[in-house]
Amino acid sequence: MVNKNNIKSKKGFTIIEVVLVLAIAGLIFLMVFIALPALQRSQRNTQRRDDYSMLVTAVNNYMASNNGKLSNLLKKGTATKDPNKELDPKQWINTSGEDPNGNQYQLTAISWGKYKDNPQTTEDLEATAQSGGSPVYIIIKANCKGPSDSKNNPQPMEDNAARAFAVYGYLEGGSVFCQDSGSNNS
Repeated sequence: MVNKNNIKSKKGFTIIEVVLVLAIAGLIFLMVFIALPALQRSQRNTQRRDDYSMLVTAVNNYMASNNGKLSNLLKKGTATKDPNKELDPKQWINTSGEDPNGNQYQLTAISWGKYKDNPQTTEDLEATAQSGGSPVYIIIKANCKGPSDSKNNPQPMEDNAARAFAVYGYLEGGSVFCQDSGSNNS
């Protein structure tokens, strides 16, 4: 007869089971930590797009209040002799005037003629952003239908329509935002 006291029951996990669970947990944490910065960048870019869209609306409202004229916008800037007027982003974009990273928006109204003499490439915008700025341009007499750059970003081009303007700004990850008065490009 078999004595029940002699049979030892083994309880617990083997070392292989423990290592396997730890390896799976490690992979899950690794995936989360890799995906988290991309998710945060995407959220910041969504906020920037919203801010830029609010700017397009604000410029359209400004035009409606000024008989459709955008030339007065160039005169509203804080710079006295510079034809590239820097505007107060607190009045045009959001109440803080800051981008999602906490950098101050650098909002500049510029005519197409001045812009085409010194166009801002994606690399230019990115370099300014890396140095702590957040450049945004209101380009008067422009739209966003220009040829795309090497990173497939929309570029501004000349538009002689009376109410034409483009808002052109930096997004993280080497891309730009461009929305004009007559489209929804981004």
